[in-house]
Amino acid sequence: MKKRAIQKHLLDWYRRSARSLPWRGAVDAYAVWVSEVMLQQTRVETVIPYYQRWMQIFPDVAALAGAPQEQVLKVWEGLGYYSRARNLHKAAGILMREQGGELPRTVKELRKLPGVGEYIAGAVASIAFGAHEPALDGNGMRVLARLKGYDQPADTSQGKKALGGVLRSLLPDGEAGVFNQALMDLGAGVCLPRRPRCEVCPLAEECLARQQGRQNDLPVRTPKKTLPHYQVAAAVIHDGGRVLIDKRSPDGLLGGLWEFPGGKVEAGESLGQALERELLEELGVRVSMGKKLGVYRHAYTHFSVTVHAFFAGITTGTPRALQAESVAWVEIERLGDFPMGKVDRSISNDLTSILSPQT
Repeated sequence: MKKRAIQKHLLDWYRRSARSLPWRGAVDAYAVWVSEVMLQQTRVETVIPYYQRWMQIFPDVAALAGAPQEQVLKVWEGLGYYSRARNLHKAAGILMREQGGELPRTVKELRKLPGVGEYIAGAVASIAFGAHEPALDGNGMRVLARLKGYDQPADTSQGKKALGGVLRSLLPDGEAGVFNQALMDLGAGVCLPRRPRCEVCPLAEECLARQQGRQNDLPVRTPKKTLPHYQVAAAVIHDGGRVLIDKRSPDGLLGGLWEFPGGKVEAGESLGQALERELLEELGVRVSMGKKLGVYRHAYTHFSVTVHAFFAGITTGTPRALQAESVAWVEIERLGDFPMGKVDRSISNDLTSILSPQT
C-alpha cells in the first residue's frame, strides 16, 4: 500500500465530504468523550438528539458528576447499553475528585477511566489532544480490512490488533485525529457493509479487495452464535391510581433502571407459576393474576426475550425490596419520570393509556 497516496486521497476527500455533526470540531475533550461513548454500538442519526440534549443538561464534567444517577439514566433512556451512562457518570466523579474535572491527555491514563477502552481512549487522545494515536471503530476496521485484503476474522482480538497496527502505520504526523475521523466517515458513507460504493471511493486505486474483486467478501467475521431466547412474566400491580415498580440493582443489565416486577419462566413452569414465584422471591408477596396487558419482544446483546405483562393483585404480604434496590408505589401519570428500559417503558406507556386518570 502506498502510504502517502492513502493519506492524501483520504484527507482530501474528508475535507470535501466530512459529515456535519454537532460534536465535530469540538475542542472540548468532554464533548468528544461523550459523543464517542454514545456512538458505541449506536447509529449516528440516533445519537444526535441524545447528544444535544445531554450537553444542554450536563455541559461539563462537573455538571455530570453532580447529577444523581437516576437523572443521568433518565436522560440516556432509549439509547440502550445503559452501562455506558453509568460509566460516564462514575468516571465524571473520579475526574472531579482526582483530576480537577479535566480528562487526561494520554491513552494510558484515559484507559483507567470506567468504560474507556482502546477505541475511545484513542479517539479522545487524537481528536481532542492531537495525540498520534489510532482510533479504530467498526467502520474503520471494514475499510482497512478491504484496503489491505485482510482475510482473517477482523472481529477477533488478533484481527483488531493487526488492523490497529495498519492504522497506526498510516497515521500522518500532526493529523492523527483528522485521519481517524476520515476513516470513520469513509466506512459510514462509502465503504458500506453491503454494496460498497467503490466507484466514488478515494482509496479505490489502493484497495486490494477491489483489485481482487473481493470487496463484498471482506471483512471476514466469526460466525454468530444463536442467541438464547427467554419467556418472561411481568406483573402490573396497581392500586387505584398507583402502580408498583422496583429499581434494579446498580450493576449488571439495565442496572439502576426501574421495572415492573417479574422474571424468567423456568423449565416446566407456566407463565402464572413463574410470576407467582418471582414476586414471592423478589417482593415477598403472593399475587393473583388478572388479564394480560400485552406481549413485548426485545433483543439484547446476548439473548432475546418475550415479556408477557399481566395485571395482578396482592393477596398476601407487603412489598419489600428483597432482590431489587428499592420498590415504590408510583402515580400512573408519573411513570414517565422514572428511567426504564425499552420493554418496561412500552408496558408503562400502554398502562398509562389505559389507566391514567387523565384519560
